[in-house]
Amino acid sequence: MADYTFLDRDVLRLTGEDRAAFLQGLVSNDMRKVAPGRAVFAAFLTPQGKYLHDFHVVALGDAWLIDCEAGRGADLFRRLRMYRLRSRVELADVTADWAVAAIPGGAGNAALGLPDEPGAARALADGIAHVDARTAALGARALLPKASAKAALEGLGLTETGPEAWDRLRLALGVPDGTRDLVPEKTVLLEANYDSLNAIAWDKGCYMGQELTARTRYRGLLKKRLAPVELDGPAPEPGTPILRDGREAGEMRSSRDGIGLALLRLEALEGDAGPLLAGETPVRPATPAGKAA
Repeated sequence: MADYTFLDRDVLRLTGEDRAAFLQGLVSNDMRKVAPGRAVFAAFLTPQGKYLHDFHVVALGDAWLIDCEAGRGADLFRRLRMYRLRSRVELADVTADWAVAAIPGGAGNAALGLPDEPGAARALADGIAHVDARTAALGARALLPKASAKAALEGLGLTETGPEAWDRLRLALGVPDGTRDLVPEKTVLLEANYDSLNAIAWDKGCYMGQELTARTRYRGLLKKRLAPVELDGPAPEPGTPILRDGREAGEMRSSRDGIGLALLRLEALEGDAGPLLAGETPVRPATPAGKAA
């Protein structure tokens, strides 16, 4: 039996015949792949190639729904509207009308009748369900009208729980959660592992911030990576410096129940790099769940 949890998310609706072309020149992934059977995860960057927003895009009828970070939908809405120009699109904030639920892990995909394939989607009640487009190991997501969301999910035999299990899973998988783990106008996508989270289409052509993203990859400029870590003590506050032999080796991000994410210098991820400390708490880099050690 699978569990579900409602996530605190904002939802925007994009309509109009130019919606694919409009987003195609703005975001990191290939928007031509969005379809009733396919959800896509993408990032919106500054012109200089630094992180601003990330979101899931799903197709529902003649509209696309953009599932984005809670409290930041208004900023994303404003930024997208700036680039609308003559594009035949309309954008609306529909957060009040839609609920976003997560059904963690492979059991979640099976419960919704979905294959273990990132982004695979199908209609569900008056909304849509899809495998998390970043990695199928995270499980499924569902976007449903708020008034009927609970009944639709429990009609599938799912049980509502808190967000703790989903949060532990995404930490173990090394998956960042918006500004809990990334710094707007500072983070580079490859530092946040978006190259391995199905967020970047390397062959799609130009989009805003594409130059730095490509240069970081092809010139080997990356010096830090976000990585799961095990904590042998109290959870350090996000932003706590991580030290090795008194020298800064990284910075702590979000955590829960002895596991967290940290932005670490590449040399700190090496097996013989020596002990790491975040405040008084020993920190050990961990292999992301589902990957070979």
